[in-house]
Amino acid sequence: MRLSIFPLPGAILFPGLQLPLHVFEPRYRELVGSALAKNRLIGMIQPQQSREGAPLYEIGCVGRIGDVEAMEDGRYNIVLDGEARFRVIRELDVTTPFRQVEAELIDDPEDEVLSSAERGNFEFEARRFAQIQGYSVDWDSVERLDDETLINGVAQIAPFDTASKQALLEAPDLSARCELMIQLMQFFALRDDGDEIVTLQ
Repeated sequence: MRLSIFPLPGAILFPGLQLPLHVFEPRYRELVGSALAKNRLIGMIQPQQSREGAPLYEIGCVGRIGDVEAMEDGRYNIVLDGEARFRVIRELDVTTPFRQVEAELIDDPEDEVLSSAERGNFEFEARRFAQIQGYSVDWDSVERLDDETLINGVAQIAPFDTASKQALLEAPDLSARCELMIQLMQFFALRDDGDEIVTLQ
């Protein structure tokens, strides 16, 4: 499939989750306008560096524009609904101001679940991590989340560096993503200064 992309460092989207975006750059305003006129789909993917035209990571997530607020000055507030992960086959040579790729969708299993031990370990580390970071969390609500929403939701908003977030997105299944999240939270907790973001090499 041909996919118009929004390469944004540090921003990942998972299937089944939402990502709010404030779109102000002219080329990305054009990207949103183009998507709204067609199929409302945008490929969220991270560049490997923050410089202009940097190579892309291989895996991203297709988002469908749900809520949209078009402002008088041309900016947009949109909410992307994550639909499916995709793999970049190649970047296309285009005349549009935004980049486009040829991509294939990744067929992820539906309704994945964790073992009770995996879920328990994750919640233990998440509580410790939140305490270290000084986050206020409604744990009663967390406990009611299904495994997929919990793991992917935390992975999407966690304050990890670009490479770590990419590794979470690329994890082949929920158990592997859960294990990686636990490792990242443990690495983070071991650091003396809470401002330091762990880098996964």
